[in-house]
Amino acid sequence: MNTTEFRKRGKEMIDYVADYIETIEQRSVYPDVQPGYLRSLIPEEVPVEPEMYEDVVKDIERVIMPGVTHWHSPFFYAYFPTASSFPAMLADMLCGAIGCIGFSWAASPACTELETVMLDWLGKMINLPENFLAGTTGCGGGVIQGTASEATLMSLLAARSRIVRWIQADNPDRTESEIFSKLVAYSSDQAHSSVERAGLIGGVTMKKVPTDEKFSVQGEALKKMVERDRRAGLIPFYFCATLGTTASCAFDNIIELGPLCNAAKMWMHIDAAYAGSAFICPEFRPLLNGVEFADSFNFNAHKWLLVNFDCSVMWVKERADIIGAFKMDPLYLKHDHQESGLVTDYRHWQIPLGRRFRSLKLWFVFRLYGLRGLQDHIRKQVLLAKEFEKMVRDDQRFEICAEVILGLVCFRLKGSNELNETLLKRINSTRKIHMVPCQLSGKFVLRFAVCARTTELHHVRESWAHITDLASELLQELPH
Repeated sequence: MNTTEFRKRGKEMIDYVADYIETIEQRSVYPDVQPGYLRSLIPEEVPVEPEMYEDVVKDIERVIMPGVTHWHSPFFYAYFPTASSFPAMLADMLCGAIGCIGFSWAASPACTELETVMLDWLGKMINLPENFLAGTTGCGGGVIQGTASEATLMSLLAARSRIVRWIQADNPDRTESEIFSKLVAYSSDQAHSSVERAGLIGGVTMKKVPTDEKFSVQGEALKKMVERDRRAGLIPFYFCATLGTTASCAFDNIIELGPLCNAAKMWMHIDAAYAGSAFICPEFRPLLNGVEFADSFNFNAHKWLLVNFDCSVMWVKERADIIGAFKMDPLYLKHDHQESGLVTDYRHWQIPLGRRFRSLKLWFVFRLYGLRGLQDHIRKQVLLAKEFEKMVRDDQRFEICAEVILGLVCFRLKGSNELNETLLKRINSTRKIHMVPCQLSGKFVLRFAVCARTTELHHVRESWAHITDLASELLQELPH
């Protein structure tokens, strides 16, 4: 494909994408295929000779689309949002065209410097304390990770490195392996499974702190566990707080937890994967109060901030802590400016060496939406969730199972878990709307998360009507 054909095919693909998004709600939100469906639709081996572009494009609808779950359908209410916007798509095109691998400043200065500035912009948008920002003289700073899972793992490994360094400074004879065997980390019993997985990868014990009736960790619960473990000769070193849990969007009490972690010299990481985007709105910013006590903080801009996957933003208060844990400087990666004090080499802030020019997406979206446009998007989706909550509360057959704070509503039919499992199966089997469940206090609960950028009130009303119709059919089948 030469430049001339690329121009033509590129414009055609833009039209295809625009048509797909404009008509997405006409497609079944969940695919009607069985495992292995795709293999029979394509040859067993790669073609020896080049094929026609037109044939490849035809196969998008024949091969790919039948097996796509349409996350950006206004009838998709599963998991949490995955952000999408036209400015971000255009930025991704440019990122792919430039094609740099931005592991160091020298590898592509714009890739590094734009990221540093965009993370400062975003940090100011959510009113992060000054010491989390890089600026030109700060000790902290931000980085784009691939996912919140990576950010959690990075923070845990940095915390592990720091505690070993501190202990060995006072006790040079203690070996790293001996210290590792006594390390213990903590998270909410509502925390995402990736937090527990970080403990597995990091080779440390991860303990779950019990939550209260609002599914939130309070200071006293963590304090009791830390004190008990210290008496047992263990070394508490890390706590991952969650702001906006996956199951119910609950918020740990970081105003209590932060000072406790600071006093115990434990690293506090805050995982706000979904909820973090909402902090750009002044009315939701109090949910982040207590961040000043944290060592690191992360949320997924690719969830709710109209920036396409992948773009998980992370800040650290002391970048030396994270760089010190991972810094490797072979000769082939060195460059003339790395000791200047003005340069960030992001390879020291992440698991992989290579990285894409992801900050372009932030730059495009921030400039083309503006802070007000992004706030409007968040507020609209919260309002839609509140409208859905009202619909649920107005139907006496249903109950709300957790406080509705942002764009997630947890609800169920009053009755058994089996009843609600059957209802969800019927909802998803129709493929008109798509939801996933969670378990709260032993109850099987349906999650309704407002996800798509294009979701409007009429979609929510239509979805609720569909849910209640299926619920009525189900209840009529029950023995009286």
